[in-house]
Amino acid sequence: MDITRLRALRELAIRHTITAAAQALNLTASAVSQQISQLEDEVGVALTERSGRGVRLTPAGEVLVAHAERVMTVLDEAKSEMAVIRNDIAGTLRVAAFATAAAALLPPVLKALQQAYPRLQIALIEMEPAEGLAALGSWDADLAIVDDLSVRLARMERTVQKVKLIDDELLVAMAQDHPLAHRTSIALPELKDEMWALDSATSFYGEFVLGLCRKAGFDPKVNAACRGAEIIAAMVESGCSISLIPGLRLGQMTQQLAARPLRPSVTRKISVAFRAGERSHPSVKVFVQALQRSLEPAPQ
Repeated sequence: MDITRLRALRELAIRHTITAAAQALNLTASAVSQQISQLEDEVGVALTERSGRGVRLTPAGEVLVAHAERVMTVLDEAKSEMAVIRNDIAGTLRVAAFATAAAALLPPVLKALQQAYPRLQIALIEMEPAEGLAALGSWDADLAIVDDLSVRLARMERTVQKVKLIDDELLVAMAQDHPLAHRTSIALPELKDEMWALDSATSFYGEFVLGLCRKAGFDPKVNAACRGAEIIAAMVESGCSISLIPGLRLGQMTQQLAARPLRPSVTRKISVAFRAGERSHPSVKVFVQALQRSLEPAPQ
């Protein structure tokens, strides 16, 4: 069986439409359809079926994708073993990371690796966690910084490995003269009458915050739906809004605001993910180790 056709089937299983699978593979939709059709002719059984506006795998397709994932993992392992034999940390390592993590965690890691391994080129790609995970699956990234708010491994859990980095606590951000700024912690229901500045509701993080508020018994009154931390910070500092921000983001904001933990506390786990077959790849290993070292407490 042709590995390219198997990869097309796997992408279709992940993304559920021919168009999305084609975009991930940098192919035309007709090329992906042709590859799936050729694969079906080869195995003599239908592998996909229509499902609403998308496509889903038949039971036979699910079985074949499971085998394909094992094949791809073995190929990744072979590539990793060849790199170990060469004993050479070089080439390009593509790292997908969402903006908050990229700014807060990666600069010292990239600098240290550039100095230690001058032949290793690291290409940083800004992607939301779900996009980074998908990029691992389509071989468009070698590592991805992800969280557990927006990412559900689902189908990819068999082929992706994660290493936890930190717990990132969510904080209530408000103006320094806000009536609640003197508190050491704040219960979410206490914020039901506030005006909120939030990440766009179409973002995974924004959806998570909306879900938290609804579980606390209210829909937040949003007066600013933002795509970046700058507008949120400006709205909070001016006293126009409050917000719920990750602790990692606090360091990227000015100090003209107050930030207090929730009661009970809410955290997200930040992890680095990579394809399971490349867990022993020298470049992947040194990146993960450098990232872990950068997060160790400074010696007293």
